[in-house]
Amino acid sequence: MTRTPAPDPRRVGYIMSAFPTVTETFILFEIIELERTGARVEIFPLRPRGDETSHPEAAPLARRTRYAHVGAPATIAAQLHWLRRAPRAYLGAWWAALRGNLRSRPFLLRALVVVPLAARFAREMQALGVSHVHAHWATHPALAANVVHRLTGLPYSFTAHAHDIYIDRSMLEEKIRDAAFVVTISDFNRSLLGRLYGDWAAAKTSVIRCGVDLTAFTPRPPRPAEGGPFTVSCIAGLREKKGQAHLVEAVARLRDEGLEVRCLLVGDGELRGRLEARIAELGVGDRVELLGHRSRDEVSAVLKGSDAMVLPSVTTDDGDMEGIPVALMEALATEVPVVASSLSGIPELVRDGETGLLVPEGDPAAIAAAIRRIHDDPAGAARMAAAGRERVLAAYDLERNTAELRRLLLWEYDGPALPAAPAA
Repeated sequence: MTRTPAPDPRRVGYIMSAFPTVTETFILFEIIELERTGARVEIFPLRPRGDETSHPEAAPLARRTRYAHVGAPATIAAQLHWLRRAPRAYLGAWWAALRGNLRSRPFLLRALVVVPLAARFAREMQALGVSHVHAHWATHPALAANVVHRLTGLPYSFTAHAHDIYIDRSMLEEKIRDAAFVVTISDFNRSLLGRLYGDWAAAKTSVIRCGVDLTAFTPRPPRPAEGGPFTVSCIAGLREKKGQAHLVEAVARLRDEGLEVRCLLVGDGELRGRLEARIAELGVGDRVELLGHRSRDEVSAVLKGSDAMVLPSVTTDDGDMEGIPVALMEALATEVPVVASSLSGIPELVRDGETGLLVPEGDPAAIAAAIRRIHDDPAGAARMAAAGRERVLAAYDLERNTAELRRLLLWEYDGPALPAAPAA
């Protein structure tokens, strides 16, 4: 009979929706940094790998990522294994997942896939000697981690970012209650969990901010006073909450005011066609370029050639909005002046007039005015950008923040015990 190995205190199972994905560099580089410091991360995505573009740094990890499919023989065998070995835990996991997501049709349907995959992950994690399970996103990945916990007893945690706690909160309180601890990326998010579920939830949540590799994003050389149009970049997926349409309108306003502005949109997504149509409608095709996905090194090069980085985020009709975009951290680390919307946790990074400029969401006129202010006052813009880098150094350093997460994941934490949740 094959024995289950003793858990390795340095082996962590990571669950996420997909891996690798070009829009989630924060997960990729967090894993790389954890492994650089001696942890071993086993990667369990909920979706089989597709053909999505990813960063070249992901290739070595992708080769050993444990992709799974709900209809695969190993997945089916895992259901039989848990039915035979731990029927009450297995059926209890199903009951909890179905009951907890009953009022959300999308989450309920997704649970029908997540639970079987999590049962497979649980068996593989036991075989690997995983000692702790960590999920990125409080939605389906955290459900999978919860199922693994129910089946194996392994402690789990999850990082909550943005939409995963802003829109559909099905089963969120139960996930927090069962977790060993919760991580989130902003004080705004931690306060939100406290308002939703009580002080115990906030006390159980640690704020560990996403971080930037400060060796990859270094201060740019001084920009020439004269030398072509004023270059504005926007680095974000082409999705509604990123608000690029408002930036395109701001560019049209600045053109009408006589300011020569070149705008580079880095990223891709479902709104590309709509943005292309809006660019044509406003007649700014000679000023706005859609560059598509770019690697980290290419993003760094775009930033070094930019006079400003603008992220005109908005809150969507269903309540989705930003957490704190890593692209803003990367821009400030490069000492590029930034313009961002005043929402969610963004003001924790971009302090208006100090580390950047904040504008009301969905306001092209305010965006245009902020860009013009940076253009007209290069010395003031440079001071804000330098202060922005200092802010990143102090609070958004990938190495320091990942070390803090590592202490929790590997149970090296020696602080006060986390508070127990009240009885359900």
